[in-house]
Amino acid sequence: MFLSEEKLDQLMQECSESGNYSTLKQTLWDVFSSSERLGASWPRSGVSKLATPPVSKACDTTSPSLKKMTKEEVRALEGEKDVDSSEAEIPAPVEAVAASSLTMASSVCTVDIDSLRSSYEKLFNMDNSIFEAGLVNALVMLCSNMEMDLKVKPNVAKDVNFLNLYEIVLELPVLGCEAYLENVVPLVCRGIALLPVTSQVALVKSWSHHSAERLKSMLENLQQILSLRVYTGTFTRDHLMNDDETISSCTTVIRIIYYASLLGGVHYTKQPVWDTSELPLLDTDNFSSIEMVGNASRKRYHDHISEEMELSPLDVRVPLIPLDEFYNEPLNETIEMDRDFAYWKMPDHSFSEKTKFSFMSHPFILNPATKAQALYYDNRIRMYSERRMNLFQSMMAGAFQSNPYLKLQVRRDHIVEDALVELEVVVLENPQDLKKQLMVEFDAEQGIDEGGLSKEFFQLIVEEIFNPDYGMFIHCPESHTYWFNPSSYESCAQFTLIGIVLGLAMYNSVILDLHLPSVIYRKLEGKKGVFEDLKEFKQSVWKGLDDLLEYSGDDMEDVFMQPFQINYTDIYGTMITTDLKEGGADIVVSQANKREYVDLYADFLLNKCVEKQFLAFQRGFNLVTSESPLQMMFTPQELEMLICGEKEFDFNELENSTEYDGGFSKETNCVRWFWEAVHSMDLEDKRKLLQFTTGSDRIPVGGLAKLKLIIAKNGPDSDRLPSAHTCFNVLLLPEYSSKEKMNSLLMKAIKECKGFGML
Repeated sequence: MFLSEEKLDQLMQECSESGNYSTLKQTLWDVFSSSERLGASWPRSGVSKLATPPVSKACDTTSPSLKKMTKEEVRALEGEKDVDSSEAEIPAPVEAVAASSLTMASSVCTVDIDSLRSSYEKLFNMDNSIFEAGLVNALVMLCSNMEMDLKVKPNVAKDVNFLNLYEIVLELPVLGCEAYLENVVPLVCRGIALLPVTSQVALVKSWSHHSAERLKSMLENLQQILSLRVYTGTFTRDHLMNDDETISSCTTVIRIIYYASLLGGVHYTKQPVWDTSELPLLDTDNFSSIEMVGNASRKRYHDHISEEMELSPLDVRVPLIPLDEFYNEPLNETIEMDRDFAYWKMPDHSFSEKTKFSFMSHPFILNPATKAQALYYDNRIRMYSERRMNLFQSMMAGAFQSNPYLKLQVRRDHIVEDALVELEVVVLENPQDLKKQLMVEFDAEQGIDEGGLSKEFFQLIVEEIFNPDYGMFIHCPESHTYWFNPSSYESCAQFTLIGIVLGLAMYNSVILDLHLPSVIYRKLEGKKGVFEDLKEFKQSVWKGLDDLLEYSGDDMEDVFMQPFQINYTDIYGTMITTDLKEGGADIVVSQANKREYVDLYADFLLNKCVEKQFLAFQRGFNLVTSESPLQMMFTPQELEMLICGEKEFDFNELENSTEYDGGFSKETNCVRWFWEAVHSMDLEDKRKLLQFTTGSDRIPVGGLAKLKLIIAKNGPDSDRLPSAHTCFNVLLLPEYSSKEKMNSLLMKAIKECKGFGML
């Protein structure tokens, strides 16, 4: 017995005419409780049907009627199932018969989805109460049996087409209803999580053809189960979410939806290729002898599905579902990130069976703030490891060998020169020292670096490096960003050192005021820039090239008269003309080759003309970050947020998360006057306040609430200016006697005070 659209239509019509729906209920039970019968239902044309239903499940027998069975008879049949179920087979699709006999049954879906949806639409237009209870119970029995088969029979997916079963179940339009969501969907997820990678990849390919609305509905159902499980679970340090089978299996299925969203989304017109270019060895490059993993051998895919499909988020311009909709906020609020990180660090976590489930291996479900926390743990562990190694070497040598920290001593008025010279010495002597915790000391200042001095150091050096006087970067007024100067006379070593500075800032959890186009972050993760990247970087150039692509007239050669060349000006205003391909001056852009011209134009601007500068910059960045999970966890957009911080200045968040010390409270007059003054400031003054209080005017990932500002009482009323411990985000305020005095001294402090001293 199996169902098809015609059979179900006929059955519903007969029941409707007779007014007796017992036959429909019995048929739905018989089919939806049996993997063999359900798997053979709604077949595509050309797919063979079951000749005789195997006796492998208790509910697969046709006699006696299930209604008349006693509990003992059902149990007896269940025992018979255990013996015989391993012999059950489902015939392979006709298309696959000629293929190798080793083909896995659960790698191709043979269900006619359109016919199935049509059947469901008619069935659920009826009064659902007629059959809902029986259908839910049948599905629970079916999914429980499938889960058990997948657990105890490792190779069962080679013989039974589980894809058909799960596709039929997941197409039910009522899965979002309470009875199905609580009882059926978790069991479905547990089964799908046990499927081999080949079968999960097949689901990705199948679901990628769903509409965005359909796929989003599936995601919302799973997110609802996750959130409900997180809220109702009693999770502690000893009982983690990682140990909950429903949460882990739902996350695994969300991963399939994630890749389906990527596969079905809008990809780049010209698939962006992995950047395999390497920086050539130069006599003037002091860093060329440093051994590190190059672009050609870097890891590109970070889980089984991604590797099997050779699919990366970097390949997709617009997924079917926005990536931020995969974040589960209740899960992110509850997760014990240090324990999850420990599970992820277990040996062979990437490509083997793990005893513990880790959300870090499913980074799409973690928001940027949680990922930043995971990266913080990774960075700190490396710092402590370097410190212990330094201590061990000192003990073995019998004397103190070197500083356990990466210490930089710089002068404020020569900050770039001092920093680059010291970093160059460090890298040439031992590049591994870059993994130590950074300690900055400003010459002739008393401040001790507990984090605040490092923040100011990075802010000052970034301001200087991107100064046009240095000639290393050029400003693009159109997008208010900076780009590598293709005509720079600086050596590759200088760009490498700038990459090191960027890597050190990220490694030491310091947010920078960078204004780089987003394509930089995609390039840092290994992809070359393509035509679509010009839209955000050089809008006018992109518009001109897009107009050229849209032009459909036969007179393109006469209208545009454009050879395969590009013209640009160097930093001194000299016009430079370069062929985009060999003999480009003699090749005119036409309807036949306009796409090639556009791709070559974009490739030259984003890749070729700055290749030397970017590869040196990337090398410096990788010297610090090559061993971190950065590229595995962060998309380019998230990487930009990690390095540059968020852009929304919500000081209400900061006020709500601020703590008070030394006798101050939220109700103290001085504190109330302070917040009234803050909320009345313009954006520029608010940035200065952040700079004065925390050492940086940037907003951390997760918003201002993550700053954990502390306002402490610093004595009775006086004429002293406010002061701050920037290392600990502590603002010290005397208990001023009036609001006017508070405003005056606060504004003077944030606008005129600079430098560090001992209080």
